[in-house]
Formats: sequence, structure tokens, C-alpha cells
Amino acid sequence: MESKRIIISLVLAILLLAMSGTAAGQVRVGVAIAIAPPPIPVYEQPICPGDGYIWTPGYWAYDYDDADYYWVPGTWVPAPEVGFLWTPGYWAWGGNGFVFYDGYWGPIVGFYGGINYGFGYFGRGYEGGRWDGDRFYYNTTVNRVNVEVVHNVYNTRVTETTTSRVSFNGGNGGITARPRPEEQAAAQQRHIAPVSMQVQHAQAARSDKQQYASVNRGAPAVAATARPGAFRENGVVRTREAGGPYNPPARPGNNAPKPAIHPNDLPRTDRPAPPNTGNPKQDLKYQQDQEKLQAKQQRDLQKLQQKQEQEHQQIAKQQADEAKRQQLEQRHQQQTQQLQQKHEQQTQQLHQRQQPPQPPPHQSENKPPH
Repeated sequence: MESKRIIISLVLAILLLAMSGTAAGQVRVGVAIAIAPPPIPVYEQPICPGDGYIWTPGYWAYDYDDADYYWVPGTWVPAPEVGFLWTPGYWAWGGNGFVFYDGYWGPIVGFYGGINYGFGYFGRGYEGGRWDGDRFYYNTTVNRVNVEVVHNVYNTRVTETTTSRVSFNGGNGGITARPRPEEQAAAQQRHIAPVSMQVQHAQAARSDKQQYASVNRGAPAVAATARPGAFRENGVVRTREAGGPYNPPARPGNNAPKPAIHPNDLPRTDRPAPPNTGNPKQDLKYQQDQEKLQAKQQRDLQKLQQKQEQEHQQIAKQQADEAKRQQLEQRHQQQTQQLQQKHEQQTQQLHQRQQPPQPPPHQSENKPPH
């Protein structure tokens, strides 16, 4: 019984930690990035395409393969359920780098880092519209709506709490906002992850190199679209100007090798040179140790490769979205790098043990003075 109570206590502690780590109701995506995202670019909102669409502001996403930020244009998205609103994702300083917290749909707008995305998302809540029964009413003060097409509108002026175009919370120069009680309460409401058209919209942005910060220096070619994924249709909005200066870090050349993600991506290990200590018996033993270690390391790599392939098959069956697939690849890259570092340390330790003993240093007959 005592052991059972201990197990229950541990489970409750883990659940409490998990809840405290997601107090904002958003899922952390990816690993920490050392460089902050660029400022939010200046652009106009495209006209709402029809009744029931809700504005989802543009944001900077991160491509871990290219080590570069890319702009996902703002767009109008049909609400997945009546009464649901969009809480934007945001970047925040996580102690050792910047991490992204994904957006979600829910009955109340939660915390989104205090970031001023504009068009009703001024850092707290949403001033761009509200639900009344099964109809969504648009505030034309902050939204571009054709009132001849959409009649459920109102006009209420709002005051922006900040004019900053900083795109991240915390860290050096970031927004200092923290979740309010009502935003923490919103985190406990039922949520819906970004819908498939939002995921495809982000994938389209990732495939367009003109959206990458290293190319556009903070002023993406497409800032916003009237509908998700409509990068080349009517209603595309170009960036007016960058939200502030942005100097992208130097990137490796095209010929630079990419970091290994899976064990099969690692370069083949050459057979170690036979030791030559001058002692044939000792050399034979050292060579056997080398071959034994190399065989064990090869088994480790094969085992990890098989495990990662099984996880790929599982996530394919689940039809997971792009964010979850990126998370899996990042975890695989960390596992592969950790195993590679472990093997390098093992090889180095074996090499050190195989070094012939050094003669003691020559002692001078004249002792140094005390």
C-alpha cells in the first residue's frame, strides 16, 4: 500500500508540473533558438472574404533544416466551431533560447505573449469582433470588411496598449507581459489545435524562399492573404516595410554539411589504425579492444535507427501535423548527436588507455631553491 501511495503521489506531481508548464494553454513547439525572431512587418489587412471568417495574424516560424525564420502570412480562416476565437502563437525567451508556443482555437482568447500583432490583437484579448449567438460580428474600426457583403458589423474604437513591433516575449528587448488571471482561466477551456488549412498555409510559406528572413531581411514578399494558402490569388498583400532593422546571422554555404538527424545520416566510421606500441602482444589486445568497441557502437547506431524508424511509422499512421513531425525530427536529431558524442568520448578514452607509458621527467641534480 505504501508503494502504491508513492506512485500516486509521483503521478500527481508530474501532472502538476505539466499543468504549470503550460499555464498559457499553448504547446511549446521545437527546441530553443539562440537568435530572436525579426520584428513584425508593416502591412495592411486584406478584405474579409465572407461571413464567419476570423482573422489570424501573421507570425515568424522557424525552419530547423535551414536555420532561418520565415514569415507565415496573416490570413482569414473560418472558425472551426461557433463561438470559438483564435489565440495567436508567440515566441518567448525560455532561459537558454527562444521557443515558440503554438496558437489554438477556443471560446476565450488566452495569453499570446503581449505581442501587438495588430488588427484587433493588440497584446491582450481580441478587439476585432465578437460572437452573438451563432453569428460573428466584425469591428470595422480594426478590420477591413465589405459591409455590402457582410452586414453583421459594428464600430467601436479601441486603444492600442503598445505600438511596439517586437515579436517575442521576455529576454533582451522582449515584451514583459505576463498572463492575467482571466488568460490563465482561458487556458483551462477546451481547445482546438490549428486546423488543416492553417497547417497547409504554414507549409506553403515554408516552401517559398522569399518568405525567409535571410532573403527578405524582415520584409517578406507576401505579408497576408485573403484565404489560407492563396499566395498567388486576388487579395494577396505585400509588405509595406520591415517592422525594424534586422541583420540575419551569417549562414553556412550551400556546400556545408547539414547536421545529422538520424544515425544513417552520420558519415561512415573508418577502421582505426592498428596500434604500434612496440609490444606485439599489447598491440593485439589493443586492436581487439578497438574492434570490440566499434562493433558495439555500430549496434547502438542500428538500434537507435530502428527505434526512430518505428516512431516515423507511428506518426505517419496518426497523420500528425507539421508541428508534431518537426518535434519528432528535432528529438531524433538530439538523440543522434548525443549518441555520436558518447561514441566520440568512448573512442577517445580507449585511445588514451592505449598510449604507451611516458618515462618520468628528467630530474635535475640542482634542486630549485625554496
